[in-house]
This record gives sequence, structure tokens and C-alpha cells, in this order.
Amino acid sequence: MPKPSKEAVTRLTPEQTIERLIEATTKLLAEKGPSQIKARSVAEKAQVSTMAVYYHLGGLPELLQAVVDRGFRDLGRVLVAAPPSADPVTDLFAMTLAYRKFARSSPHLYDLMFGLSTRGSYRPLQQTRAGSSRRSAEFQAAYAHLVEGCAYLASSGRIRSGEDLDAMAAQFWSCVHGFITLELGDHFTQFSDPVGQILQPMTVNLLVGLGDTAERAYASEAAAAAVDC
Repeated sequence: MPKPSKEAVTRLTPEQTIERLIEATTKLLAEKGPSQIKARSVAEKAQVSTMAVYYHLGGLPELLQAVVDRGFRDLGRVLVAAPPSADPVTDLFAMTLAYRKFARSSPHLYDLMFGLSTRGSYRPLQQTRAGSSRRSAEFQAAYAHLVEGCAYLASSGRIRSGEDLDAMAAQFWSCVHGFITLELGDHFTQFSDPVGQILQPMTVNLLVGLGDTAERAYASEAAAAAVDC
């Protein structure tokens, strides 16, 4: 008589099985990196059958997309939880520091979320829809918090009027994402304080280019850094 599967013994619902698979993949990423993400290793970690990966999700790419989607939902919650203030620059830098902390806490997940894993098979699925971005709804929801922060800045009078909001958000994101990607790759080891020596001056320079003053921008960012300590 064949032995019952692990799923049958534990009587997992489809939702519980998917949740287990996502959690297992996230843990394997953190512990061993992307090279260990295989259907068998994930299933063993989740204590389900290998077939569950294919039956419930379609395959490894779909599982990885589910992990990425979870990552962006978690990132969105991190950005929302950044301490608010009455200063738009302080708020933007608080989100920047929260974004960095998230990436540093889960570097392999961060790489996967942005398609930076070294093996191409681990890149997120690209779901192109007519007239839409190639980014997922989960990415768009997380990114919207940055756009909202830029909108708050634009309405505050701290910068020139008439700036393109989408372009401004993309500029801030480019600064932060570029810094974090290089930092995670150990490219700033020669600096004792990468945030104070690189990230903060870089974002201040961007703000000055948008019309703020260096003194005011530094003071606002210092207030966010003080709360983050």
C-alpha cells in the first residue's frame, strides 16, 4: 500500500501549500543563495512533495514570481512604516533608509526582486500587458509610496514648480537603488560611512538640482538619520 504524501498527512489547503513553498524559497535564498533554489530543495524545505511546485504554481518560474511579489508587498509595508514628519525631505530620506535596511536584511531576495540574480533562470517573470509597464502590480504598489513622497515634496514649495513627478521619482529611485546595489556588492568598503559619505550627499545634490538648498536638505536628511539610529 503506497504511503500517503506529506500534503495528505498534514491536510494542507492549496493556499497553505503555496504559503509554505514561498516561505521555504525565501528561507533558502537567505541561507544558501539562488543556486540552491530548485523544485526538489524547496519542496523538502517546505515538507511537501516536489509535484506541489508544479501542481499549485505551474513551475519554478511561477514560484519565484510569487516570492518576488511577496517581497514587494513586504517592501511596501516597510516604506509605509517609515516615520512620518512635517518635512517632505525628511520623509523621503526616511523611506530611503528603510529601503536600504530592507535590502541589507535580505540581499538575495532583493537581487531576485530586481532581476539581479547571477543565473538567468532566476530572473522574475516578465508579464507584458498592452499599454502597461512590465513591472508587476506588487512592484507598482511599492513604488507608489516613492511617487507619493515626491508629490509631497513638489507641493511643499521646497523645489521648483513644474517638475515632472514621474521623472523625479525615477531619479530618486535610481539614486537609491544604484547605491544599494553597489553597496550589496561590497563596492564601498573603502568608506567608513557609506550613507553619510555617499548616499546622503548624492540625494542632497539631487535636491539642490531640483531647487532646494544644500543646508536645508542636509538638515532634513539628518533629522531622518537621527530617528533611524
